[in-house]
Amino acid sequence: MSDKDKPQDDAVAEELKGVPEHMLDLGEEAKELADDDAGSVADALESLKNDLAEAEQATLYAKAETQNLRRRMEKDITDARNYAATGFARDVLSVWDKLSRAVEAIPDSLREDEKMKGLVVGIEATQRELEKVFKQHGIERVAAMGMPLDPNQHQAMIEIPSADQEPGTVVQEMQSGWMIKDRLLRPAMVGVAKKPE
Repeated sequence: MSDKDKPQDDAVAEELKGVPEHMLDLGEEAKELADDDAGSVADALESLKNDLAEAEQATLYAKAETQNLRRRMEKDITDARNYAATGFARDVLSVWDKLSRAVEAIPDSLREDEKMKGLVVGIEATQRELEKVFKQHGIERVAAMGMPLDPNQHQAMIEIPSADQEPGTVVQEMQSGWMIKDRLLRPAMVGVAKKPE
């Protein structure tokens, strides 16, 4: 033992003077208890770290789920706003069809007749106005004539032999098709070219 350690040892010995002898003899047991306590503290600390990691993970999952739910709700609200007129638009399309047939059925002789000219112009103006209102609400006609058959937008009703057109090309439109925004409102009913026999 060095001379340096002697004053410290003397100070410790002085403090231990009043402690009973049987208590000073607990050296090995005290060391074991201290080691056990240190192990228990380390285990408890590790357990708390694991619990904290699980809680952080659960919080992240809950935040992600909340964000997904918010996005779904925003999409549902947008869809409801964009497509609210779908049922009404389908019903009005039958009016459009009848109006279109009326305009197509007007013979040239009536178009030239001065007595009927006002009626013809009025029907055509009504048709243009209806188309304008459709456009304002995102309802647009599906392109069909001369286009390749698209089963997502066209419904083939008949095949028509044609030497001029490629097979599968729309050569006749029996009923116009319509889209509302990016959704099909009604498919176009069409006749499709096929190779002549």
